[in-house]
Amino acid sequence: MLRQYELIEKVRSYDPSADEAILNRAYVYAMRMHGSQKRASGDPYFAHPIQVAGILTEYRMDAATIITALLHDTVEDTEATSAEIGRLFGEEIAELVEGVTKLTKLELNSEHTRQAENLRKFILAISKDVRVLLVKLADRLHNMRTLQHIKAPAKRERIARETLDIYAPLARSIGCHRICSELEELAFTHLNPLARDAIIRRLAALRNEQGGAVALVSQEIVSRLEAAGVPSRVLGREKNPYSIWRKLQRKSIGFSQLSDIYAFRVIVDTEEDCYRALGVAHRAWPSVPDRFKDY
Repeated sequence: MLRQYELIEKVRSYDPSADEAILNRAYVYAMRMHGSQKRASGDPYFAHPIQVAGILTEYRMDAATIITALLHDTVEDTEATSAEIGRLFGEEIAELVEGVTKLTKLELNSEHTRQAENLRKFILAISKDVRVLLVKLADRLHNMRTLQHIKAPAKRERIARETLDIYAPLARSIGCHRICSELEELAFTHLNPLARDAIIRRLAALRNEQGGAVALVSQEIVSRLEAAGVPSRVLGREKNPYSIWRKLQRKSIGFSQLSDIYAFRVIVDTEEDCYRALGVAHRAWPSVPDRFKDY
């Protein structure tokens, strides 16, 4: 669990003007209000909002969002009220906390969860401030990281399915691809562990066969672009297990038929450089017929 001074230091590292006093008050208030409440893991409940706040510091969120993360369960789970939060921390934070509380109540309505796409649209419609969604996504991410502590298999499966159907697509829709990927992988771990383990074993075998291929190919792309005078950054990546499984299911193909287990992303400064880089790539390597897409 992040200690008080550690959380403040994280926020101050990217926002030196952040109000340290109000952050300290929110940390202490969350601990006091959650008191002796426990999580399924047996940890003190207040560790959860503190970890959610910590996740959001990785995204360099403003102090109001970090405070909302610290307080996001107080109205739902303690004697705190929106009026009291408004008085102690200001109306902006009270409204953000109220927004997160509404989403939590909505997710508990099992009628809505049967229609994932409708629920996603509704969540986007009622979230007036994207910071509300970010707190909710960080909340779900920490809950998924600790899902193994929930004893009932049916409940674990329901939460994992809800994450895959609702929260991962929501994260993708607002550009939080790292959160989306982690949510998908965590949900996949609980929903289909045998398939995930099989894919991980195949990836490990492929890695042993390919050796340092990703690094070598990345360097060759960089060298060719430098020779052509195109400044760029090249990122190589291995497709994650859930993405592989989803594609295998969607296309009804075998692992050996996948053509994009490894992929490379070239980032350049301008649209003109984008097409120059594409020209370099096409001169160096022939494109696969019917597979080229220009967005």
